[in-house]
Amino acid sequence: MTTLAPGAVSLPPPVPPALRADHRGSWVPTPAMIATRFMELRRRRGLMIALVLVNIGIPSLFLIVRLLAHAFAPKSYGPAGGYQIYSNLAAGVMFIFGFIIAATLGCTAGSVDLTEGMFRHLVVTGRSRLSLYLARIPAGLAIVVPLVAAGFTIVCLVCVFAAPTKINYDGDNVPANLSLTGFRTWAGEHPDHVICDFPYQGNIAVAVQCGPNGPVSVGPNGSGVIVRGKSPAGTSSPPHVSAAAVKALAEQIAVQDYADYKTQFLYPSNTLMIQTGLWLELEAVIGFIVGLGLASLLGQRTVSVILMFVLEIILTPLLSTAHIPHLINLQRAVVGLATAHLEPSALPLPFGGGGGPGGHAANLVPESTLVAVLVIVAWLVGWSALGAWRMMTRDA
Repeated sequence: MTTLAPGAVSLPPPVPPALRADHRGSWVPTPAMIATRFMELRRRRGLMIALVLVNIGIPSLFLIVRLLAHAFAPKSYGPAGGYQIYSNLAAGVMFIFGFIIAATLGCTAGSVDLTEGMFRHLVVTGRSRLSLYLARIPAGLAIVVPLVAAGFTIVCLVCVFAAPTKINYDGDNVPANLSLTGFRTWAGEHPDHVICDFPYQGNIAVAVQCGPNGPVSVGPNGSGVIVRGKSPAGTSSPPHVSAAAVKALAEQIAVQDYADYKTQFLYPSNTLMIQTGLWLELEAVIGFIVGLGLASLLGQRTVSVILMFVLEIILTPLLSTAHIPHLINLQRAVVGLATAHLEPSALPLPFGGGGGPGGHAANLVPESTLVAVLVIVAWLVGWSALGAWRMMTRDA
């Protein structure tokens, strides 16, 4: 009989292995599994360098060149920042590059175990295949989201701190960030520029000298279109009136054009930058999750990356802007069209086209915001389900 020493603590007998709780079959990925997936992706140095160069290096190089060009030749090259540069980079560069890096990383995460022969070793551990798949989503997003945020932050900083002090509006240098009252005041002080150069829908009742081409006159049949030069046949030149009437007309034109002027402010507002950042992150999340599911379904990275590029660069622009009556519902099911409908209205169309409030939406296949959200959710859930199903049914 074994006796315990005074003060010793009696330990309970060990639990037999057969009776221990085994959580390896749970479909919920553990933090350790997510951390392991994150490390596996991050240690692929070639891939990480390529992603950083595409998403951060290219926009940074473009902005550095513009900064240097403006510093050495300010009369020939405009400022590196401002609203125009911001909108073009956000909708035309960051939108595409963010999707490219996300899709590439997603396709890598979905096929790396198969291409490197590690899938069998993961299966024999007894871990749930579903949890192995789901662990890749937060691990990949932990890389994609900061990359997109870093590149977009650089664009915002340069566009704000290197913005021009004036904007060129219809050929005239106009102070930026003016309120409606300030814009009217400026127009009243420069009536010749406003009446001669600014767009206006209405009858011109005054005559103002517009350079060597003569006074402004009404269009045929009093259409109200500003015509530079002599009056066309069959019309009469408007009478000369007082300076007060000229100023009043200039202010009236300024009020009509203020909505368009607001889209060309000195630099983007904080609200617009926040909305654009969230929109770009959404596009990156879609690219990663769809790429992950596609690569898991096909079991190949190269083919999956090519298909993702074709979807984003060729099919999405075509199906989003071409109105095909018999395929309209199929077009609305394209995730790129749904994402474009959620774009901030002050930005130009990602696939080409005009900007301004609501301007880009007119070029897209019509779709409600609710339908756009449902399409995005369906793509995220559907491709995740397909990728997980293929991983669970694949032979080890």
